[in-house]
Amino acid sequence: QVQFVESGGGLVQPGGSLRLSCVSSGSIFSITHMGWYRQTPGRQREVVATITSGGSTSYRDSVKGRFTISRDNAEKTVNLLMNNLKPEDTAVYYCNSLPISPYWGQGTQVTVSS
Repeated sequence: QVQFVESGGGLVQPGGSLRLSCVSSGSIFSITHMGWYRQTPGRQREVVATITSGGSTSYRDSVKGRFTISRDNAEKTVNLLMNNLKPEDTAVYYCNSLPISPYWGQGTQVTVSS
């Protein structure tokens, strides 16, 4: 069973930045594709960004040019740098593998508001 622990969320004004981090307990993290996901009340969880074991990245259209996903295999972490945040980015952010595992963490709340 793998565990994911997310951190780094908070309250930020529109246009601000946050850096999210996720630590994985997985023993094969270095060969696992990873992703950041987010969820708002009443809506399905959606993928925000993904990074392959080889470092290739992809983003949903609404965050392209603003968010950057990265990973550190030695530390078993995956990070999400979020710049120029918008109110519609407000959500609970989670990390998980790709394909998604059933082991969701608690997530970290990101609130973008003036």
